[in-house]
Amino acid sequence: MKNSVPRSSAVGLPADPPRRSHPHPWRVSLVIFLTVGLLIGGYIFWEPSQSLVERLPGLAQSLLTEQVLYFALAGFVAQIVDGALGMAYGISSTSILLGMGISPALASASVHVSEVFTTGISGLSHLRLGNVNRRLFRSLVLPGVVGAVVGAYVLTNLDEQVIKPFVGVYLLVMGMVVLRKAFRPQPENPSRAWRHLPRLALFGGFLDAVGGGGWGPIVASTLLTKGHLPRFTIGSVNLAEFFVAVAGAGTFVALIGTGNWQIIVGLVVGGSLAAPFAAHLARKFSTQTLLVLVGSVIILLSLRTLFLFFR
Repeated sequence: MKNSVPRSSAVGLPADPPRRSHPHPWRVSLVIFLTVGLLIGGYIFWEPSQSLVERLPGLAQSLLTEQVLYFALAGFVAQIVDGALGMAYGISSTSILLGMGISPALASASVHVSEVFTTGISGLSHLRLGNVNRRLFRSLVLPGVVGAVVGAYVLTNLDEQVIKPFVGVYLLVMGMVVLRKAFRPQPENPSRAWRHLPRLALFGGFLDAVGGGGWGPIVASTLLTKGHLPRFTIGSVNLAEFFVAVAGAGTFVALIGTGNWQIIVGLVVGGSLAAPFAAHLARKFSTQTLLVLVGSVIILLSLRTLFLFFR
């Protein structure tokens, strides 16, 4: 009988650990959906001049349009990318919306609010499939939230174009490093990187709010280059991203308001449908395949950022 060798070990990468479900998935799911409910309620009652009953007919009519289907398709595509690779929902969905003729300000506001819903469902899917490392998640979530709040505040007073080229170069380098690790892996000790996680999450949350996306590319790609397994990196980063999205969206709504509900509902519906499928992709892909996909996406997105800045 032939010996069975894990595919990840065959290329010199750490072997995937046994797959186990999270011991308390419903606790986290309760927190997730309570937070989403509070955010929805806060927005619905944000305008005291109209009652909820008076607003419902116009809201329902505005959502039953063909345009909402296109927004849903944009959300579906962006969430497939984000849920499977642990990154790029904000960048992907914003790019698609801009291509549809939506203004940058409206696209950014809508994407930040919709991320609360899509990242909540995506994070819960990863949690139930056992893709979340609790220690990694706890190390990321609080600094990421702080960074998102600070970044959203700074963006209202600072031109985001100042920081875009630096982020683009950083992501380009990270993408190349991830690809190199997939084909010419250099074993590292992930424990050496734990003490740097709060700073990484703070930096990632800040740039995600300032640049309209980037939590996944910055945090996930850096962790992958330090030897963390893609499956647990992607799952933990996705779950932490929900809380980062809540913090960023709440700050944006408080400071500058939000986009229209047509875009938000379309993105949420499309992303919600895609999230469970994306989580299964992250669980079933081999370590090497995920590294190749993640590295390629990072490089393409960073090149696009630099091209748009310097053209």
